[in-house]
Amino acid sequence: MVPKRLPPLRSLEAFVRIARLGSAKAAAEELAISPSALSRRVTALEDFTGRKLFHRKHQAMTLTDDGEAMFNAIAPTLDELAERIGQQMADSKIMRLRLGVMPLFGSQRLVPRLPELRSLYPSLHIDIDSSGHPIPKLGDTLDAAITLADEPDPKLHHVRLDQNRVHAIASKALVEQLGSFPDPERLAEQNFLVHSEMQLSFEAWKKAVGLNSRHELMVDSFDSGPLLMEAAAQGLGIAILHGDHLARSNDDRLATLYDIEVKSPYSYWFVCKPRALESRPVRIFHDWLVNAQL
Repeated sequence: MVPKRLPPLRSLEAFVRIARLGSAKAAAEELAISPSALSRRVTALEDFTGRKLFHRKHQAMTLTDDGEAMFNAIAPTLDELAERIGQQMADSKIMRLRLGVMPLFGSQRLVPRLPELRSLYPSLHIDIDSSGHPIPKLGDTLDAAITLADEPDPKLHHVRLDQNRVHAIASKALVEQLGSFPDPERLAEQNFLVHSEMQLSFEAWKKAVGLNSRHELMVDSFDSGPLLMEAAAQGLGIAILHGDHLARSNDDRLATLYDIEVKSPYSYWFVCKPRALESRPVRIFHDWLVNAQL
């Protein structure tokens, strides 16, 4: 019996990525290919099947009924295939990833989840650099990085990991002392603790609570999130951080100052040079991180 012809695996991979992300742009970024190359892969699959698989509207793409039926049929099989191939390749040969990570993200979000990655890929080992400013090191001493930025370098492959909210965090005693509603004059008398890479977050929070250029504020800068939180817990001032930093710290000495919503200009991003995705350790970590939702 002559085996049935299969569509190109790259076309199937592109189809599944778009279906899961709902965006051609996001899928192209994940696959580290151009939007036009992604479009050609999808068109090739539609030509192969003779069916329209997506409704297209600008960058957004949603499955047609035929597309949804195909996704439900092939996505689990592709996932199983990828897992079995990964298991076959996870032999005694050690794979090593050199990763730059900000200390607070590393301690709160990455390291607690690394055991599950290790269980999937026992031969993958990660060297972590938390010294800061990882972008210039990419392609030299680092393979990839998780960094905090408003917009990453467009020349890098990048994936947004979250969209944060800015919170002012302080000792419970100071939070109680300052009350439930912002008083700009009382706030101007306080000391602020600001991460050296989150100045724009501080500006956004000041605007939200009515602090402006006529207020001369006292600010201490930190390049370490954990140290900044400890300083706040010791009553040294009001720390400007992302909301999940407090939630994940489980530190009962700290509390959020005021119940206000302030969108952060910054997000955590996974970044690497596009060609780094050809490296198996980088690709494994990238795919796991995108799906892990740390």
